[in-house]
Amino acid sequence: MIDQEKIATVLDAAALRNAERRRFLSIAGRTGAAAGGLALLSACGGSSSGSATPTPTPTSTATSSVEAADISILNLALNLEYLSAQYFSYAALGTGLPASDLTGTGTPGTVTGGAQVAFADPVVAACAREIARDDRAHVEYLRSLAASLTGSSPVAMPAINIDGTSATGAFSTFAQLATVVAAGAPFNPYASDENFLYGAFILKDAIVTVYKGLAPLIGTAAFAAGAVGVLGAESYHAGLIRTLLYSKGLTANPALFSNARNSLNPGKNLDEGIAGANSSISNIAPVDGNGIVFSRNTGQGLNIFFQNKAAVTSGGFFPSGVNGTVNTSAASG
Repeated sequence: MIDQEKIATVLDAAALRNAERRRFLSIAGRTGAAAGGLALLSACGGSSSGSATPTPTPTSTATSSVEAADISILNLALNLEYLSAQYFSYAALGTGLPASDLTGTGTPGTVTGGAQVAFADPVVAACAREIARDDRAHVEYLRSLAASLTGSSPVAMPAINIDGTSATGAFSTFAQLATVVAAGAPFNPYASDENFLYGAFILKDAIVTVYKGLAPLIGTAAFAAGAVGVLGAESYHAGLIRTLLYSKGLTANPALFSNARNSLNPGKNLDEGIAGANSSISNIAPVDGNGIVFSRNTGQGLNIFFQNKAAVTSGGFFPSGVNGTVNTSAASG
């Protein structure tokens, strides 16, 4: 598994190579135009004798490692987008993603649960449809990017649990952890507008924090730009969900869900609820003292999605785990 420290080490190596390249160019510039021209001819194999000077072949080990790290990050992001896209697609449209968006390497899975919400509020319905559209586009974008970076198939959608009718469904067990429902009781996010927003709140806030933690680790420029774009869209989604909850006065349960997420990252404070009516601010953008959105590393993020504060490889919304090399939650303590 490529963990946070390994990814960071690889990117440090890339930064060192870039620094050495800049130093070389600086020295070359100071030698004068004539010397620079000769060096260029030599490097290109041009000389009056026609004998080419061999150009040293740089090692590809670090470059390959950087690409591997980026691909690992991309695959985790794709797993999260599969989860979010399936939830919003079922809730808004009554159907999941097309089969053509789900194939690939790793262990393919199916979706457990999912149903169309009979929305009472047309604003909530319109927002759900927009997010469903965006999340499907994210899946297709990340799949295309993975294929272009690797020359092979992206990771397949793993088994996903978005069930709410059973007391053992992923939304139910999370609501039980949050004490929103009693132990052993079901929580159905498709039963009402309010429940749908709670389900969206559970997923979107956690996805944003994971993207925030991943973004600085990406070394491939094209992927970095795309990932930041997806982070921006996911942040808009999460802020919209919080705004809808706040506007409806639904702040008590989000506070409990936030506490549950924090309990899965013991010793950390990576989450906030929505401020109630007695607060002077709405807190629809959960941020630290610098106004910066919270971050979770990959292990902390998977604690939330696996619903386990120990180091495990499956559970919760991903009952058989995720596809890719970043696949283990963080051990507490």
